[in-house]
Amino acid sequence: MINSMTGYGEAQGEVNDVTYTVEIKTVNNRYFKAVIKLPEQVAFLEEDIEKLLRKNLSRGTVNYVLRLKDVPAHVLFDIDQSALHTVIEKLSRIGSSAGVAGSIDVGSLLNLPGIIRPALPDKEAARQISSAILKTSRQAIGKLKRMRAAEGAAIEADLKRRCRAIEHDLKRIRARSEAVLPGYARRLKKRVNELLAQAGLELDQVVVAREVAVFADKSDISEEIARLVSHLKQFAAPLKAGQANDQAGRRLDFISQEMLREANTIASKASDADVARWVVDAKCQIDRIKEQVQNVE
Repeated sequence: MINSMTGYGEAQGEVNDVTYTVEIKTVNNRYFKAVIKLPEQVAFLEEDIEKLLRKNLSRGTVNYVLRLKDVPAHVLFDIDQSALHTVIEKLSRIGSSAGVAGSIDVGSLLNLPGIIRPALPDKEAARQISSAILKTSRQAIGKLKRMRAAEGAAIEADLKRRCRAIEHDLKRIRARSEAVLPGYARRLKKRVNELLAQAGLELDQVVVAREVAVFADKSDISEEIARLVSHLKQFAAPLKAGQANDQAGRRLDFISQEMLREANTIASKASDADVARWVVDAKCQIDRIKEQVQNVE
């Protein structure tokens, strides 16, 4: 079984009357990339969350968002009273020395940098928060992985169907290619006999045989067909139950490129209209396969 890189998972947890909502979205990426957005109060968890994501997801862009709900004010921010007192004292001294009388608007001073700062939990509170958020994150990851597995099953079914279509085209191409050479030899002899008859000359069988041999060498696609069949077998291996791994997407992408390479070679050697048409059909299927595997983990 294979997994898609596209998915969504959400979960909620609560600790100390604060609700934590975790939302994870993933899209395809050649490598693993984590984009983690946390409130400042729990920014210390970023490294642990990234490790958890890497442990469960091998590829894709992972967008992780943590939101807080029903948060008391003392949990959100804290006031640096020492810094505030220092500012007030300095302003008072400046006012006195300048002979300016008036009151100081403490509320305006709160907008100064460093006066209001995120409230950081103590050691015990941080432990509880960490445990709750990581537990909630694992629940969201579980939902995400189930969705990726379901999407992967749909991709797998489509890939298998397209591989069967390519195999069918190859059978027709192989059968037709075996009849192309004798047909070419007959047409060549007929054309040469017609031309020589007009000139009153006899056909040189050796020359005709040489031309047929050259044509056979240039149009021989048996090796390309054999390699393409081999690629299809290698492609099918990761699609079998229990054989997929973290590198399945990269492996399938590489094999699909090799499949297209062989199909292009067959197309360049094709000297028959039916063969050319079936090769085009096979290449269309391979192109769709290449698009699909871009989203396989």
